[in-house]
Amino acid sequence: MLEKDFAMNEPIKGIQADLTGRVPPPTGAPATFEAVPVSSAYVIVLSSVAAIGGFLFGFDSGVINGAVDALANAFGTRAAGTGFAVASVLLGCAVGAIVAGTIADVHGRRPTMLLNAVLFLASAFATGAAGSAGFFITSRIVGGLAIGAASVLAPMYIAEVAPAHMRGRLASLQQMAIVLGLFSAFLSNDIIARIAGGAGAIFWLGAPAWRWMFWMEAVPAAAFLLGVLFIPESPRFLIFRGKSEQARRIFARIGGDAKGLVRQVEQSLKGEQRPRLSDLVIPGTRRIAPVVWVGMGLAAFQQFVGINVIFYYGEVLWKAAGATEQWALRINLLTGFVNILATIPAIALIDRTGRKPLLLAGSVGMALTLGAMAVVFATAGLAADGKPVLTHVAAVAGLTAANLYIVAFGVSWGPVMWVLLGEMFPNQLRGAALAVSGATNWAANFAVTVTFLPLLNAAGLAGAYALYAMGAVLSLPFVWAAVHETKGKTLEQM
Repeated sequence: MLEKDFAMNEPIKGIQADLTGRVPPPTGAPATFEAVPVSSAYVIVLSSVAAIGGFLFGFDSGVINGAVDALANAFGTRAAGTGFAVASVLLGCAVGAIVAGTIADVHGRRPTMLLNAVLFLASAFATGAAGSAGFFITSRIVGGLAIGAASVLAPMYIAEVAPAHMRGRLASLQQMAIVLGLFSAFLSNDIIARIAGGAGAIFWLGAPAWRWMFWMEAVPAAAFLLGVLFIPESPRFLIFRGKSEQARRIFARIGGDAKGLVRQVEQSLKGEQRPRLSDLVIPGTRRIAPVVWVGMGLAAFQQFVGINVIFYYGEVLWKAAGATEQWALRINLLTGFVNILATIPAIALIDRTGRKPLLLAGSVGMALTLGAMAVVFATAGLAADGKPVLTHVAAVAGLTAANLYIVAFGVSWGPVMWVLLGEMFPNQLRGAALAVSGATNWAANFAVTVTFLPLLNAAGLAGAYALYAMGAVLSLPFVWAAVHETKGKTLEQM
């Protein structure tokens, strides 16, 4: 976890240098700058390789979507057992998010990402080969460790190599990679199921199609492994280990005043300690710092609106609404594509409109669209098997509301929550606060995911959507009262 960002523009003996390579003149001198060109292409390549971890984050999260019913049939599990098999990955995510920063601080960012790629590969093969629910759950937990670690490692590495003027946009590559990974998993599932004739049908080499859905993850995992082999270690970590000359060469290739940047990082690291949970307590008291509660609240509300129900259980959800398996998988593709499109304006608006306005608008949009979906299914008729029977108009209204809900999430809470968590904490507790907030997000994700199938059986789609709409409604006063705008402020000001 990061405790200080080397691009904070901290004073160094009267001089401030930023990653654009501009060094202000001494006080009283004319305000002219000598800019050093930045190697944008090189930085983009480094950031893109790190973001493959985010792609795998999305792919591994979404691949389960098309295989839920096939898993239940293969392992003979009931609703609660199937829900736990789906949600088990999130247990590993919470642990991975907490420990990844510590491992990266001890062994380096690059070796930790290599280990992460190996975990993704191992999980992909083992999950697809699982012969029992227990082995499947164990394999998913291993995958969860990799996902949780990727949620920390990619933003960490990108922040440490990105020039200050590009950092926001490059950090957004992580969110774009996640939604691209989700969409790719949906597309892969749809193609495999369509060719095989169903998720439970026999596919290549006599294996059921659902196994190949998981094995397909080995392709991007191998690409991640190869990519990390060719990128350098984070220059910040190198300086932390006393390898300033190696760091200077990396900074020089990125662009900017390499020597000045090395001095800046060395200055920022003076007196720095590893993250500790005790950092979260206000000195002289037993109270946790209020900003930590705000971070945990943001992390929890992002999940309490039920977004991952769409991505984990999309096939089940739409089949419950009366769609066939193939149509349910195609609707998944649509929602995944909409999620990608919604992320683009988020990247464009976050530094212009601000974080808080986007969150408030997103909460309103999600409350309205989730409420609309609850009304659609509450007023639908029921077939003999208990599934809702939607008229054409109601079906179109439900699908439209679902995609508008994804848009509302994608331009607001999806990317903004992660951006805020990276910005809002003071330097002295940033690492520990990020670990706790990240674990809170995965724990809330687990709670929502593991309860969805029992909730669906007990209250139907209308009850589930009404509950998530309430989460969106409650997030509105929370953001209004507790969240402060961070747009245009330095990390020190915040």
